[in-house]
Amino acid sequence: MKTRHLLKRIVFLGLLVAGCAAGAPERWNASYEPQVFEGMPFRVMKPLGFDSKKSYPVIVSLHGAGGKGTNNDKQLKDWNKQLAEKQRRKDFPCYVVAPQAAGLWNAEHLKKIKALIKGLPSVDMDRIYVMGHSMGGHGTYIFIQLDPGYFAAAAPSAGSGRRTSGKFINPATIKDLPIWAFHGDKDGICPIAKDREVLAELKKLGGMMKLTTWAGDNHAVSGKMIVGAENGTTETSGDRCDKEPDFMTWLFKQKR
Repeated sequence: MKTRHLLKRIVFLGLLVAGCAAGAPERWNASYEPQVFEGMPFRVMKPLGFDSKKSYPVIVSLHGAGGKGTNNDKQLKDWNKQLAEKQRRKDFPCYVVAPQAAGLWNAEHLKKIKALIKGLPSVDMDRIYVMGHSMGGHGTYIFIQLDPGYFAAAAPSAGSGRRTSGKFINPATIKDLPIWAFHGDKDGICPIAKDREVLAELKKLGGMMKLTTWAGDNHAVSGKMIVGAENGTTETSGDRCDKEPDFMTWLFKQKR
C-alpha cells in the first residue's frame, strides 16, 4: 500500500510540475521594459551589453490590430520574440522600441515615438528603422511618408493592402528610402495587389524597394520577416536596392 501511495504521489507531482511549466509565462518578454511616455504605453529593449561609448541603432516595432489597447503587453509579437533571442542581440545590438496604440497609427503616435527615442542614451540617429505587420505594416508606410528623412530603412509586412478609400501611399515621397516589404500572395485581409502597385511605381521612379512574396501564404506571415523561409521570392525596384538576402544584415547596413 505504501509503495502504491508513493507511486501515485510521484505521478501527481510530475503532472503538477509539467502543468506549471506549460502555464508559465515566457521569459523573453521580460527583456522589454515597460514604461509610459506622454500617456502612451511602450516596451523598450535595450542593447545587450550596453556601452555608453558606443552608439546603437533603434528598431521601431509597430503591432497589428491584435495588439491595440493600453495594457502595455499585447504589442509584443513573434518578431519581438525573435529580436529578443540572445544570439541575435549579440550579433545585432540595438534598441527595440515597441509602442502600443489604441487605434490606427498616426502622426501623434510618431511624434511621441520620436520624442522617446530622443531621450534614449547613445542612439545612432542615422540608423532609426521601422517595421511592423498588418496594421503595423500599414503604419510603417504611414510613418515613412510623414517623415521620410527620419528613418534609415523600413520593413512593412502585409502593409499596403489595407482596404481604405483612395491612394494612401505616394511613392514619390519614399523613393529614396530603403524598403523591404513582405506579403503572402494569398492574403485575403490585406491583399498583395497594392504592394505590387507600390513596387511597380518605385520601379518607374528608380526607388529602393524589395518585395518578398511568400508563395501560398495568407495574412499570417509576420514570423518570417526576420528569419526568412524557403517559399519566399524577392523582387527589387532596380539596381539601387541592396541585394543582401539576410534581413538583419540588410537592415543594419542602412544609414541615412
